[in-house]
Amino acid sequence: MVAAGDAGYAGVADKLGITVDDVVQEIGWDEDVDDEIRAAVEERIGSELLDEDADEVVDVVLLWWREDDGDLVDALMDAIGPLAENGVIWVLTPKTGRPGHVEPSDIAEAVPTAGLAQTSSASVGDWIGTRLVSPKSAKAKR
Repeated sequence: MVAAGDAGYAGVADKLGITVDDVVQEIGWDEDVDDEIRAAVEERIGSELLDEDADEVVDVVLLWWREDDGDLVDALMDAIGPLAENGVIWVLTPKTGRPGHVEPSDIAEAVPTAGLAQTSSASVGDWIGTRLVSPKSAKAKR
């Protein structure tokens, strides 16, 4: 039997485009992160999330980000390091009205500076996920 609270998390991995065997790194974990989102992702990939100190190449980075976490451009640059060529970064920020809420314009300003492109967003629990990728044109020039 599925608990009422689980219904909203059943499609989290789908919303985030996470598939079986993806290597997923988590950056910015703190006491306020949504453990149900983490559990849904771990269940999909069949393993635990890698922490920020992991050295592996990753398919997906989950970057938990709050208003007072510092410089988002720096955090994005760090997140790009282990990312596979076709990898994605999900910046997860608290929804409007929640402590630590980040204005979408703050993300939009940081993304191009970090050399990324914003492609979509998804609502997951009490967080908003913003999907970032390396622009195709940048890859073609390498």
